[in-house]
Amino acid sequence: MTGTDFVPLAYSNNVANGKITWKSPSNIALVKYWGKKENQIPANPSVSFTLDTCATTTTVSYRKLEEEGNDFSFDLLFEGKPKESFRPKILTFFKRVEKYLPFLKLYHFTIETSNSFPHSSGIASSASGMSALSLCLMSLEKELHPEMSEEYFNKKASFLARLGSGSACRSIEGDLMEWGLHGDTEGSSNEYAIKYPYPVHDVFKNYQDTILLVDKGQKQVSSTVGHDLMHGHPFAEQRFSQAHTNLTKLRSVFANGDLDGFIKIVESEALTLHAMMMTSLPYFILMKPNTLEIINKIWSFRERTNSHVCFTLDAGANVHVLYPEAEKDIVYQFIKNELVAYCENGQYICDVIGYGAKKM
Repeated sequence: MTGTDFVPLAYSNNVANGKITWKSPSNIALVKYWGKKENQIPANPSVSFTLDTCATTTTVSYRKLEEEGNDFSFDLLFEGKPKESFRPKILTFFKRVEKYLPFLKLYHFTIETSNSFPHSSGIASSASGMSALSLCLMSLEKELHPEMSEEYFNKKASFLARLGSGSACRSIEGDLMEWGLHGDTEGSSNEYAIKYPYPVHDVFKNYQDTILLVDKGQKQVSSTVGHDLMHGHPFAEQRFSQAHTNLTKLRSVFANGDLDGFIKIVESEALTLHAMMMTSLPYFILMKPNTLEIINKIWSFRERTNSHVCFTLDAGANVHVLYPEAEKDIVYQFIKNELVAYCENGQYICDVIGYGAKKM
């Protein structure tokens, strides 16, 4: 399906008002998306674990206007209080998706949103936030067009979420989501994410993710700026090629339960992401000294115990510690004994692989 398939022809119902709530999780990429083209199209494919605990809950109340407005009409509340700083992003999103949701100027919306994790925790909320909002708007469209199939609903929700925040398209479903055109993945698309379509060994079910909050400060560089730095980057093409190769390698890794192969690819991807930022112009070092301390501790523990604990990173200093459920007790004890000391105020979040957004 392409963007034109998501432009509705007509609605069969008339809906005056209502209220919809969705809870949508964040996700953590294993093969990283870094670099994008026009219209939020990824420069390379990615695959991610959907999370469970780290989520955004969004309620959209809507009331039909007496006549269509010239602009979008909405109020925005974050954790019960007006949040003017969020308005520009929502406005940009509405402009991008109006073609696909032509009812937007027919209603006044009250958008109430909150996160299960502290807003200042250093955990990116754009994936969970924009996916939750997209799902609420899709639920309204389904009221206007009740014949809509579940498959179409999920694909269009992912498509819309991508236009708000690229990685948000991977938060609609779970547990493994792939986004971006990839020659070795049937059904893959740049327009929306798909559920990973190939066999996955049981060892990757209920995978654990403990997020170590090394630095809760504001991002040194926004994701948009970071992605733009891949234009003209001296190593961009090699990086994009590497992502395709790693995604292909993961097919046998997932199928066979190859934890050693998983660790090599996931940690290499994390370090490559940061290498791209360190070699761009302008350049950034987003890891902190404590990030490196944690990485070295993980490597030492793995060598000492033959554990299959590993790490991945987003575009920041925080560390996602990944490990199979069977090793939960020993790894969690290691985290408490050796890694929490490197977290800001000793803070961390225990999460687990989840299965997508839920209507509340």
